[in-house]
Amino acid sequence: MLTCTGAPVGVLRSTALYTNFEVVLQWRHQRAGGNSGVFVWASPESIRALEQGEGRLPAGIEVQILDLAYTEQYEQHHQKKADWFTTHGDVFPTGSAAMTPFPPAAPDGKRSFPSKQLTKKAGEWNHYYIRCLNGEVRLWVNGEEVSGGTGCRPATGYFCLESEGAPIEFRELRLRVLP
Repeated sequence: MLTCTGAPVGVLRSTALYTNFEVVLQWRHQRAGGNSGVFVWASPESIRALEQGEGRLPAGIEVQILDLAYTEQYEQHHQKKADWFTTHGDVFPTGSAAMTPFPPAAPDGKRSFPSKQLTKKAGEWNHYYIRCLNGEVRLWVNGEEVSGGTGCRPATGYFCLESEGAPIEFRELRLRVLP
């Protein structure tokens, strides 16, 4: 099991670069409103920049891990509707990365919104299956495919776990290289 306090904000990365692979993992936030994520195909350039203290997160494709209470906290803090993200497994490019999202998509057309709301609340274990194959990423949440994208650039890079301000635990993480 991997346990993270959420501070400082950062990423834990693989030592190898991957192109075609699949990942299974379980995660749970330790408090309501937690924010974390998985990065696939994080670019070596963005990782080098992070290692030099530049930026906060890598350029790649993020598979979002938000607790259900994140939306309510966002709307209270910002006094506006949270219509540009969900808490059920968004998939989207970060930094200089690019991707064509599967529908349904966010209003700006950059994020793949999940087709179903399957995430469990803080303290409960959630299961992610992520398949990255030939520039396409697909996410299954708790047993059902919900989001993804195609035409991902880069389509080779590091696998990373993100820490973004809240305690989270990961367990039963397995990565398998695909042909």
